[in-house]
Amino acid sequence: MKIDMTGSQPTIDAGDLGALLDMAPKKVQALMRAGEITSRFETGEGEDAGKFRLTFLHAGTRIRLTCSEDGTVLSNTRVVTEPR
Repeated sequence: MKIDMTGSQPTIDAGDLGALLDMAPKKVQALMRAGEITSRFETGEGEDAGKFRLTFLHAGTRIRLTCSEDGTVLSNTRVVTEPR
């Protein structure tokens, strides 16, 4: 999986995010538009310079992707804090 870094904003394919959230890509797009899937973009500093992190939140599930500067996903975690 790779994140597209066009300009200074990351873009993830809805199919990739859907696989991480166990839902269809069209549902991902609809939930993002409705604000039910939220995201945070952070850039690394110090020893993490050149990396960035994307975090997606939806219905008690947190997906966190740590990426290299070119958008290659280095690691991902999934934490479920609330049952669906």
